Amino acid sequence: MAPPSDAEPQRVPVPVRVVLPADLLLGTEQQEVVARLWKRRQTNTGWLYLVGLPSYRDREDGGVEAAEYRVWVRAPEHVRPVDGVDYDQVTTEHLPAPAPSPIREVLGERRPSGWVLQKLGDGRGPTRSVLHAPDCDDAPAGAPLLDLEQALDAAENPATQLCTRCGCAQELTPVLRGFEHITDPATDSP
Repeated sequence: MAPPSDAEPQRVPVPVRVVLPADLLLGTEQQEVVARLWKRRQTNTGWLYLVGLPSYRDREDGGVEAAEYRVWVRAPEHVRPVDGVDYDQVTTEHLPAPAPSPIREVLGERRPSGWVLQKLGDGRGPTRSVLHAPDCDDAPAGAPLLDLEQALDAAENPATQLCTRCGCAQELTPVLRGFEHITDPATDSP
């Protein structure tokens, strides 16, 4: 590893309060000590902070010296900020962006849920309508979004057509009529 250059600022730890666990055997309650915050890491389950807790260690000559014990702790459960300290300069490792799903790569992005009803005609006589997916180019802007039950109710109306351009017909026809209407062209007789 190359030594840090003058262009790279040396990261220095900042103070943070660490909550130590209670010890039922000794009868002590939770305590807080000020430690050094070295790094933050985002994980799938939350944040971990690498803190340096003040401690002692034995020297080879039999003496004792101040030392630091580094450990990863959960935030915010085990750490508290120190008033007036800027934590923006702490080295922070964010989760990498999730890899794109192979299914999404093949199928593309999902369309918005629901359906919208486009009313046709001038208001005289039976109202004709067309049911669309909400992202269909022919769908009316600002139309209320229908859930599956509402869309099926509208689709059962003989004056309602299902749009074939956006896939509404392909999605709802099997639900309305079952799969019996789908035939295998290889076995169909003329």
